[in-house]
Amino acid sequence: MPELKQKKVGIVSCSGEELPEGTVSRLAALKVLEELRPDETVTICLPLFLAGGEGDRAFAKFYPTIAIDGCNQRCAYRATEMYSNTPAAGIVITDLIKDEKLERPTGCRHLDGIGNYLVEAAAAKAAEQVDELLGKRWSRQQGRFDKADSVNTQETAESAVPQTMDVSVQATCSCGSGIPTQKLSVGGKDLSFVALPLIFQNFAEDQRSPSAQTLDALMDTVRLYNSIDPELEAETRAAIEAAYQAYWADRN
Repeated sequence: MPELKQKKVGIVSCSGEELPEGTVSRLAALKVLEELRPDETVTICLPLFLAGGEGDRAFAKFYPTIAIDGCNQRCAYRATEMYSNTPAAGIVITDLIKDEKLERPTGCRHLDGIGNYLVEAAAAKAAEQVDELLGKRWSRQQGRFDKADSVNTQETAESAVPQTMDVSVQATCSCGSGIPTQKLSVGGKDLSFVALPLIFQNFAEDQRSPSAQTLDALMDTVRLYNSIDPELEAETRAAIEAAYQAYWADRN
C-alpha cells in the first residue's frame, strides 16, 4: 500500500460574489490557508468540485473538510455533502453576524470595517476547528472520526500554537495533497485512477473477496472519483478486476 502524506484538512468556501458575506467567506478561507494553518490545510475549489474535479472529490471523501459559507443556503457545505462526504465542520457568516450582534457588512470587492472583522473572526474559528480535527483520529474507511479515540485537549492545543512565518505561503490545492492514484493498462493505454489504492484497501479491510458482486460495488465506487469512457467500460472493468484480485492475493 502507498504511504499517505500527513493528514490535512480541506477548506472549501462559498463562491457567491453578489453578497459581502461571500467575500468574507473567501477571504477567511484564504487567511486560514496562507497565514493561520498553511501546513495543516489545503484548498478545495468549489467550482472545480461541482464540475467533477476528481482530486477534490476524492480528498473530501477520505479526509475531513471545513465548509465556510456566506449565507444559510450553505452551498459549499451541501455540495461537498452531495458529491463526496459530509463536511466535518462548517461556518456560516450570517450566523456569525447574528451571534456577534453585528450589522451586515457592506461592499463586495472592498469590505468595510465589519466585513474585515468578520474575516478575522471566521478565520480564527476555522483555525480552531482545524486544530480540533487534527487532534482526533479520522477513519478514511468509515469517512468519520473514530469515536473510540480519546484526545488530550491540552496537548492538542499546545501543539497547535501557530509559529511566526518569515516567508510568503501559497494555499495548497487538494489535488496534490496525498490522495494516491494507480495506473492500469486499459485498451492498450496506461490510465490513472484517483484513489484506487484506498478503494482497494477499504474493500479488503471489509473482507470483500473478489467476486462479481464485489466488482460491481468496486466499479460504482471508482466512478465516484473517475470518469470512465463508455467505450472502454468492459476493458476498465476487466483491468480493475485483475488489479483487485492481485491486491487481494498479496494481502492474503
